[in-house]
Amino acid sequence: MADATGAGTGAAARAERPGLLAPLFTDIRVAAVLGLGFAQGMPFLLVYSTQSAWLSEAKVPLATIGLMSELTIAYKFKFLWAPFLDRYDPPLLGRLLGRRRGWIVAAQIAVAAALAGVAFGDPAHWLAWTVAFSLALGVAGATQDVVVDGWRIAVAPAERQALMSSWAEIGYRCGNLAAGAGALYLADAYGWRAAYLCMAVLMAPGTIAALLAPEPSAVGLPARAGLVETIWAPIRDLVGRLGPLALPVLLLVAGFRMPGYVSSAMAIPLFKQLGFSNTDIATVTKLFGFWIALGATFLASAIIPRIGMMASLLVGTVAGSASHLSLAYLAWHGGHGGAAFWTFALSVGIEGFAYAFASIVLITYMSRLADSQHAASQYALLTSLCALPGSLLAGFSGFVIEATGFPLFFVGTSLIGLPVAALCLYVAHRHGPMDG
Repeated sequence: MADATGAGTGAAARAERPGLLAPLFTDIRVAAVLGLGFAQGMPFLLVYSTQSAWLSEAKVPLATIGLMSELTIAYKFKFLWAPFLDRYDPPLLGRLLGRRRGWIVAAQIAVAAALAGVAFGDPAHWLAWTVAFSLALGVAGATQDVVVDGWRIAVAPAERQALMSSWAEIGYRCGNLAAGAGALYLADAYGWRAAYLCMAVLMAPGTIAALLAPEPSAVGLPARAGLVETIWAPIRDLVGRLGPLALPVLLLVAGFRMPGYVSSAMAIPLFKQLGFSNTDIATVTKLFGFWIALGATFLASAIIPRIGMMASLLVGTVAGSASHLSLAYLAWHGGHGGAAFWTFALSVGIEGFAYAFASIVLITYMSRLADSQHAASQYALLTSLCALPGSLLAGFSGFVIEATGFPLFFVGTSLIGLPVAALCLYVAHRHGPMDG
């Protein structure tokens, strides 16, 4: 099952690679997925790392900033409502646009409204307002992820999915750039309220893409089932196909990005404490980071077919975890009041490259694990499983730093990767799914 699926996907990707650019202008689905990917790439950063810069400037305690990383909790539990978005039409918009496009537009409207709500908050004096609208932003962004992934899978045949995924990833990186560097630059120039209002307006390209996109062919409503069965069916299918390796594979997915989630919650507070401005942070983490991430994406795409899936996972988790030592060095070295720009750039560049490489490897692995019949629900389940443990631990990161300091904290996050590497070796030894 696994080898055949992997071989087919790889062959399709190789066949489509020479025509990567042309379909953007000849296939409306490809142009639409670029815009939808852009919209997908914005909400998470605006409720997570970008917002932590605003909270730091507002003198919110580090422990509270760490706890506020839990506001992305909807991204960890989106698998719970993903099956219902596949089954039911949204009110009003479903009749006008169809089920999948209707849910996409509804989610994007909710994202824009939540961003506007955050913009009119003041975390220095009324943190509860920011918390409430940030939580709403997380729910809306997670829902958008589910419905856009469902549309992408349903609108194009299997041999077109490699192309669709490539342009979705490019759009996602551009959205990250806007929500990261763009928001930080705007905050420095015009303030945080203007920055978040601009981000709300920037959801418009995604909505235009959804309106222009074709609605996938109707497949009829699934057989009626109870609440528990609706949620349990995709899980049962996934666990059944993995067989005896279900537990180690799911633990591998759950732990793979744990070091990155824990360290990301405190990265920008470190940069701010070292004296770097929003502009410095945006330039290094977002502007330079955009090209670094694209380079890591191309490297991962080249390496995976050559050394195999499990070997790539091992390289990814070791490199991703070890790269946190560069942040530990930066914390130990100090920012010299923001003057040590190139030490900052090199340390963050190493961590960013490794993080992007590991992320692409994991996305590829999870995509191969998902069955086409339950692709949206199972992919939502796997991404939720990937995010949940690390994000829960990230909530305590501020308390850990208050007790140990930044250098020891980042050394500790690097050590989290050791048991995950052991799981990679175990699954590879047992000839697990996607072994090649």
